[in-house]
Amino acid sequence: MSNARVQVTPEQVVENKRFLEAREQKGTERYIVRHSKQARITHDVTIIACILLCITGLFVFVPPLSQAVGSDVVFIIRMGHRVIGVVFVAVPLISAIMAPKGVAHIFRNLFARWDSDDKKWMILFFPYLFMAKWIHMPDQSEVKSGQRFADGMLWFAGALMGVTGVVMLLGSTVFDLDGGVYAVMLLLHDIGFFLIAVFGMAHIFLGAGIFQPYRGTHRLMFGDGLVSESDALYHWGHWAREEIASGKNVIEK
Repeated sequence: MSNARVQVTPEQVVENKRFLEAREQKGTERYIVRHSKQARITHDVTIIACILLCITGLFVFVPPLSQAVGSDVVFIIRMGHRVIGVVFVAVPLISAIMAPKGVAHIFRNLFARWDSDDKKWMILFFPYLFMAKWIHMPDQSEVKSGQRFADGMLWFAGALMGVTGVVMLLGSTVFDLDGGVYAVMLLLHDIGFFLIAVFGMAHIFLGAGIFQPYRGTHRLMFGDGLVSESDALYHWGHWAREEIASGKNVIEK
């Protein structure tokens, strides 16, 4: 994606307003494809597996909870934790193999250089959540600056938990894992859990549309993956204008 910024003149603003008014009278609206079907399936399966892993992990690794439910229940939960863990690791890997260009695109967005709009957006973010009617946010690219950081931490934490989980699983089934190595793996696994708990809750909090500016955004991943033209321009102005100009991922209904 190009880093060039689209300059919108007053004449273009008037033209855009007329276009939207004409579109409203026509009774149709334009949408931009935000996420593909494969991306949505991968995201949804992974996020559900992650939530289940966090819940089952608490009963496996927290002694008071283990004692409260009893050894038989803990055994079932432990086996379930392992099976879900395999799903958590396997689904993203299979999806990445199927669409390597998509993975490259994700990481290009995550590590994109911040510009003045990105920095300003981060400064205004928290006031904006509570005073959206009075604060104008700068246009953003396909992935907002704050989202790049949060999603980057989720990718890191997920990879950390996946790798350490696989090592501990193999160390208890295929080979004998040294006690010291197991303790290090468990510590890193716990760190990954903490990071996912913090950044995952923030991700869900905004993605679920709890705050007014983000109402309806859950449909981007748990729906048809489409975002209306007006919402796209509001949330990701730079990206939306590029998509509208190309017309490749724009549909009307």
